[in-house]
Amino acid sequence: MSDAVSLDSLKSALPDYAKDLKLNLGSVIGNSGLPAQQLWGTVLATAIASRSPIVLRELEPEAKANLSPEAYTAAKAAAAVMAMNNVFYRTRHLLSDKEYGTLRAGLRMNVIGNPGVDKVDFELWSFAVSAVNGCGMCLDSHEQVLRKAGVERETIQEAFKIAAVIQAVATTLDAEAALAG
Repeated sequence: MSDAVSLDSLKSALPDYAKDLKLNLGSVIGNSGLPAQQLWGTVLATAIASRSPIVLRELEPEAKANLSPEAYTAAKAAAAVMAMNNVFYRTRHLLSDKEYGTLRAGLRMNVIGNPGVDKVDFELWSFAVSAVNGCGMCLDSHEQVLRKAGVERETIQEAFKIAAVIQAVATTLDAEAALAG
């Protein structure tokens, strides 16, 4: 499956009222300035985070083709660990009782320390998943690590643009599927 086929399939599945999403999907994936591993790891991790079977089915084959086996696994691991962390840390942050922030988390997240790929790439994927899941604490934490590693704001913004567009496409296509029957 080529990049154009999976993107074209998603774009053609979008209703006319979502023309902006069609254009943005082609732009954020097809014209991204990110290196292939960062791009396709971000695409895969956010497609998983979107929880949309349609989006994941269409984008996963191209992601797998563009990622090493280690990067493919690490992108899925970023989506998995951040699904947990985003709920935990978002809840901790939203609670009025700030004492929860002093308690030991007690959750295993070893993959963050040893993801099997360049730490910057894993941090970028974790950041993008946190954007989809809306965890401000995790966004700030991963953004700070990325900036300290020398990653430019434009690169970080590229990741959350991808997250935003994939989430919007997922929401739209899942709504259309539900309305269709």
